[in-house]
Amino acid sequence: MDRLAFNAAASINEMRLARQQLSHEMANINTNGFKKSYEVAMVAHKASGQGFDSRFQPLAVPTDLIQLKSGPLIATGRELDVLMNNSTVLGVTAENGELAFSRRGDLRVNTSGALENSLGQLIRNDEGGNVTIPPGFMARIADDGTVFATDPAQPGVPQQVPVGRLLLRDASQTPLRRREDGLFRVDGQPSGTDFASGPEQPSLTVRALEGSNVNPMEAMVKMIEHSRSFEQQVKIIKDSTENDQAGAAMMKLP
Repeated sequence: MDRLAFNAAASINEMRLARQQLSHEMANINTNGFKKSYEVAMVAHKASGQGFDSRFQPLAVPTDLIQLKSGPLIATGRELDVLMNNSTVLGVTAENGELAFSRRGDLRVNTSGALENSLGQLIRNDEGGNVTIPPGFMARIADDGTVFATDPAQPGVPQQVPVGRLLLRDASQTPLRRREDGLFRVDGQPSGTDFASGPEQPSLTVRALEGSNVNPMEAMVKMIEHSRSFEQQVKIIKDSTENDQAGAAMMKLP
């Protein structure tokens, strides 16, 4: 009976990682550009140590690899709102200064003239620097990521001047992992590493944002399944304890 209770307790402990991941995804259902991760896998692991020669227990194997499945399109009509098509990701500067990638496309020009997203993360250009808009100019982003600046005070038809191109990469052939700050990095490579763009041409949909690709109904069903699994494992431990006590009572002398 001890093996039954041991495996049930181990299952409860290991499933905490899956519950944490699911809770994180549910908390970001309304976050623009949020991408859910692949589910935590459960494998049979042979326990080592004295008394564990033939004992296997469930072991959670988290990957936190990003699913780049597209979320819903949200039309905004705003010039600096962009939606990354297919598996396109956008290069940004993380808080620690490293290169990271994101799907968040709610961009703006800060007080210094640099292009950033709503979280204050600076947007990288294809040369590795920041995208800077001249003072007093208005910015516009093309479908291929080219940033144009226009002087509204210019007489006649304003001329659109290219001031940079967004750092866009196709990640269809490159697995990405979530960083601690929520941004993406290349799996298996040091944090801050760039990667070669894939076979698909990176592109944007302008004047639109991408919603989270987390399905609320699917997430709720999974949460209910986790709750039922927890109750079942607790019941197994309780039943094994009662069976053990009943067996011990039968061994007592009258």
